[in-house]
Amino acid sequence: MSLLQWNLRYRAGEHLSDIPSPLVERFTADLVAGDALDLASGPGRNALYLAQRGWRVTAVDGSPIAIGILRARARDKQLTLESQIADLEREQFVVQPDSYDLICDCYYLQRDLIPSLQAGVRPGGVLIVIAHLAGPEEPEGTPTRVRPGELRGYFADWTVLHDYEGQPTESCHQHAVAELVVRKG
Repeated sequence: MSLLQWNLRYRAGEHLSDIPSPLVERFTADLVAGDALDLASGPGRNALYLAQRGWRVTAVDGSPIAIGILRARARDKQLTLESQIADLEREQFVVQPDSYDLICDCYYLQRDLIPSLQAGVRPGGVLIVIAHLAGPEEPEGTPTRVRPGELRGYFADWTVLHDYEGQPTESCHQHAVAELVVRKG
């Protein structure tokens, strides 16, 4: 979906939940707050959740509408976080190496960013990835959907904390998902 389409959806009131991903809640509950990146944050449900728990959050999304909503929500909740409008496909945001204790990449797939995400996590840090899963008619995946086992393959030398492929646990998503939570050694 294009950024224009996302802007229209956000403007129409779609995808505006402020309930964080259950996976983010579950795997950050016992982590010591540090520096976090919420990549393709949308209106910031995960970024706001993390900021409320003391994380120093950078939220990045290509949609000015989504970032505007995130900034307003942060002001309303009196939260401090960094937010940036950046088209990830045009490399308008660069993940700096060894910069984050946590990176969340929920429901956004850009395969050429994976090496940067890996490098961006500090040793001992955690990466949470959720992507839509390709169906049996798409055995090689698609530009926006991973093939079965694909996420695991990118992180063979990381400690796997959670690996799931199947029906989504969030009611706002209808397509099968691949979830991966890994810790950098």
